Amino acid sequence: MLSSKFFSLYSKTKLLKSTTSNFILFNKLKYSSNNQDFEKRFFKMSDNKTTTTTTTATSTSTPTPSTLNDKSTIKTTPITDNNNNNENFKYTNKLINEKSPYLLKHAHNPVDWLPWGEEAFKIARDNDKLIFLSVGYMACHWCNVMERECFENVEIAKVMNEYCVNIKIDREERPDIDKIYMTYLTEISGSGGWPMSIWLTPQLHPITGGTYFAPEAKYGRPGFPDLIKKLDKLWRKDREMVQERADSFIKFLKEEKPMGNINNALSSQTIEKCFQQIMKGYDPIDGGYSDAPKFPRCSIFNLLLMTLKEDYSKQVGSLDKLVFTLEKMANGGMYDQVGGGFHRYSVTSDWMIPHFEKMLYDNAQLASVYLDAYQITKSPLFERVAKEILHYVSTKLTHTLGGFFSAEDADSLNLEINEKQEGAFYVWSYQDIKKAIQDKDDIEIYSFHHGLIENGNVDPKDDPHNEFKDKNVITIVKSLKETAAYFKKTQEEIEKSLNQSKEKLFKFREQFKPKPQLDDKIIVSWNGLMVSSFCKAYQLFKDEKYLNSAIKSIEFIKTHLYDSVGDDNDYDDEDDKLNNCRLIRNYKDGPSKIHAFTDDYSFLIQALLDLYQVTFDYKHLEWAMKLQKQQDNLFYDLENGGYYSTSGLDKSILSRMKEEHDGAEPSPQSISVSNLLKLYSITYNEAYKEKAKKTLENCSLYLEKAPLVFPQMVCSLYLYLNSINTIILSTNSNDNQQKQQLLSILDEIHSNYIPNKLILLNDHSNNSITQFFEKSTSNLNLSLSTPVYDKTTFSLCNPNGCTISTNQLQQIKSNLINQIYPKY
Repeated sequence: MLSSKFFSLYSKTKLLKSTTSNFILFNKLKYSSNNQDFEKRFFKMSDNKTTTTTTTATSTSTPTPSTLNDKSTIKTTPITDNNNNNENFKYTNKLINEKSPYLLKHAHNPVDWLPWGEEAFKIARDNDKLIFLSVGYMACHWCNVMERECFENVEIAKVMNEYCVNIKIDREERPDIDKIYMTYLTEISGSGGWPMSIWLTPQLHPITGGTYFAPEAKYGRPGFPDLIKKLDKLWRKDREMVQERADSFIKFLKEEKPMGNINNALSSQTIEKCFQQIMKGYDPIDGGYSDAPKFPRCSIFNLLLMTLKEDYSKQVGSLDKLVFTLEKMANGGMYDQVGGGFHRYSVTSDWMIPHFEKMLYDNAQLASVYLDAYQITKSPLFERVAKEILHYVSTKLTHTLGGFFSAEDADSLNLEINEKQEGAFYVWSYQDIKKAIQDKDDIEIYSFHHGLIENGNVDPKDDPHNEFKDKNVITIVKSLKETAAYFKKTQEEIEKSLNQSKEKLFKFREQFKPKPQLDDKIIVSWNGLMVSSFCKAYQLFKDEKYLNSAIKSIEFIKTHLYDSVGDDNDYDDEDDKLNNCRLIRNYKDGPSKIHAFTDDYSFLIQALLDLYQVTFDYKHLEWAMKLQKQQDNLFYDLENGGYYSTSGLDKSILSRMKEEHDGAEPSPQSISVSNLLKLYSITYNEAYKEKAKKTLENCSLYLEKAPLVFPQMVCSLYLYLNSINTIILSTNSNDNQQKQQLLSILDEIHSNYIPNKLILLNDHSNNSITQFFEKSTSNLNLSLSTPVYDKTTFSLCNPNGCTISTNQLQQIKSNLINQIYPKY
C-alpha cells in the first residue's frame, strides 16, 4: 500500500490542481468496506472517456530552455522519398515504418513521434528528457481532436520536440502499455480515458498525466505547450522529489494483492449479490443498468441471461427488463438504423446520441446478446438486429481473405464546412433525407416513424459543441402499429415503405457522404469474439455464410498470425516446441512484431471451442488444447493462480498485471475460467479444473466485495458451481438415417437457450475422431459412447457417468427442458 508520503509529494509540488482526498489510491480503496465507491472507481477506469484534463500544472514561471545533447534526437524533415508515397507531406516521422493505421495517421505530424522501443528510451536517457507518452486509437473522437489542435500545430510540435521525447502508442496494439499507465492515471485522478497523456521519466516511470489537453489555457487550466514547459522545469529543478513520487507508484504496482474470503466468494450468494447490484442500477424509463453515459456492458447482459431460471431473477421480472433495455438500444441512435451495427456508447440516457465510433468487439458481443435474446423470445426485432450486425461486419469489416477489421472512426468529413466532424456520416439534414427518399409519401412516413424534423431532432443541451445543429439522428420513435394507424395503412404497407426508404438512404450515404476512416488491422482477440457470434448465428439460422465467416477468420489467424518457428527436429520435446510457438497480436499488411496477450489466447480458445460445436471438426479442439497449454506456459501465475495479461518477456513493461474487471471487453481471466471448465468437461483432466478454481480464488476479493466489477467472472463462477451440461452425441454419419437424426437432435438443442451446455460428437464413421479422443482425453463417457440400436444417441454426462442416454427425440425434448435448463 502506498504511504502518506506518496500523497504529500503530490501536494508539495502542487502539480495536480486538486485536493489530496481526490487521489485515494486503488489499493486503499479496494480494502475499504465502501463497495459502492469501489465499483464506481472501476467503472470509470474501464469505460469512461473523459474529455477534460484530469491533471494540470499550476506553476506559471517560464523555464529557461535546457542545453541538451541533441545528437540522438530524431528530427522531423521534409519528405523527399517518393517510394513511400509521401511526396505531398511536409513532415514525416518514425511512425511511417509502423503497421498500425492509428500510428500511420500520425506519421506526418510535425511532432517527432517515435514508436515504443529502445530507440526512444535511449534518446530520453542520453538527452535527459522527459518522455511524453500519448496513447489512443483510431476510432477515438477526442484523440482526433487533440491531434488536430495540438499535434498538427507546428508551434506546439516545436515545444514538444524541444522538451520531450514523444512516443505514440496504439492502445489496441499494446494493451499492456495502456494498462500500466491507465492504472496510474486512474489512481491519481479517479478517472481515465483516451487520449491518455502521460509524462514519464527516462526510466519509464510516470510522474503525471491526463487525457485531452487543450492547446491554449482555459477554465483555469494551462494550455498543453505551457504544461510541457512547466513539467520540464520541475524535472530539472526538483528531480529528487519527482523521481521519488514516480518510484512510489512502481512499488505499488509490484505489491502483492490480497485475496478475499474464498468460501464466501465462491458461492451462489456471490452470483445473487452481483445480480442484485445490477438491478439497483436499472433505469425503468429508458432501460439500461446505469446513468448516462450508457455503455453496452455485455458481461452484465450475459449474467442476466444466464440466471434467468433462478428464483431471484423471476421475482423481479429480470427478463422483461432486459428485453426492454435491448429494445430501447435497438431503437435508439446508438444503433445505426441505416447501415446496421452499434456505435460505441450513448451520451444520453435515452440511447439517442452516441459517440459514433463502431468497434468490432462491441458488435461481436452485442450480436451474441441479441442472438441469445432472440433464442429466448423469438422477437423479430432481435432477429433483425442480430442479422444486421452480422451483415455489417461481413460487408464493412471483413478482409477478403478472412479476418475482421477493428473499427470505423467516429469522425468523417462534413462537406458543408469541409471539416471532419463527429458523426457526420451518420447524421442527416432534412434536405438530404428528402433528396435520398424523394417520394413525398415515403418521406412523411419515414419522418413520422423516426422522429425527423426540418430543424433537426437533437436537443441543444445534448450537443454542447453544436456539431449536430439542424441535423437528425435517426431513431425509431413510433411502432409499426402507431405509424400504420396514423397514416391509415396496413402494417405491411408501412413496413414496405420504411424498408424502401432505408435502402435509399443507405445508397445515398454510400454515394455522397465521405466515409469514416477504417481501422483495418486484424486483432486476434476481437476476431475470437466475432467468430463465437458467427457460430451462434449458424446454430440458430443454419445459414452457411455465417459458418464460412467463422471458419475463414480462424484459417486467417492460423495462417498469418500463428508463428511456429523451426522444424520439429529443432525441439527437445513437445513442450519445448510449444514454448517456441507464438500467436501474433495483430495483422495489417502482414503480421505485426507484437506477440499476443492473454486476451488473444483466451478469446481465440473460446472461439475454437464454439466452432467445434458447429463443425464437430476435432482439429479445432486439438488447436484449442495446444493454445491453452501455451497460454498456461506464458501467462499463468503458478504461485497465486490467475493469468497475467503479459508474458513478462518485454522488459520495458514495468510490472506484470492481471485484468481484474470486466469492462468493454470481458477480462481474459473470466473467459479463461470458462474455457478451462469446458476443457475439463471434454477431457476430465483435473489440471484444467484446478487452474479454473485457482483463478477464481485469485479474484475472490472482487467477487466477495464488489462482484459487479466482474460480471463475466460471475458467469464463470456460475458454470463452476452448477457444472457444465456435457451432451455427447454418438452417431455414424455414413448412415443417412443416423445423420438426419443427428440434425434433428441438434435443431432441438439449438431451439432452446441453454447457456451451460457443451456438445461433443463421437462419429464412429471417422477413425481419426475416435483416435483423437482416445489420445487426448480421459473421458470414458466419450470414448465408449456408441449409437444405440443404430440410432443417433443423446447422452447427458458428467465425470461420474451419464444420467441420460436415449435415442428418442421426444425424450430428448423433455430432458432439455426439465433437467438441463428449465424454462424461465
